[in-house]
Amino acid sequence: MGYGGTRKDAGQTVGRSGDGGIDGIINEDRLGLDVIYIQAKRWESSVGRPEIQKFAGALQGFRARKGVFITTSTFTNEAKDYVSRIDSKIILIDEETLTQLMIENNVGVTPFAVYEVKKVDSDYFTDS
Repeated sequence: MGYGGTRKDAGQTVGRSGDGGIDGIINEDRLGLDVIYIQAKRWESSVGRPEIQKFAGALQGFRARKGVFITTSTFTNEAKDYVSRIDSKIILIDEETLTQLMIENNVGVTPFAVYEVKKVDSDYFTDS
């Protein structure tokens, strides 16, 4: 998506025990002047406000103002409302948005089939 220059330089995975609620860090620009913190949850149930509040607290612990919370499920209305009212900029990416971003950026997907669409060339059939 253009963050940090190359994919290799764009960010790092953090997510392990003692990670402070942060799973990854992305360099927002090629020089690394600003960073975006990531939290990712592979859940089947909706992610609620308490999880978003924990993430917002983790951002404060890193003195960060930007974060992206990604889930393979959905967010509750309370979670969406909460991020709209806090100072930190947190973007919520649900299953539908995640799928669309993966397809658009060719991440974790492989083209299965490509179809060629043709139209009739009417000039071919005219008498000369």
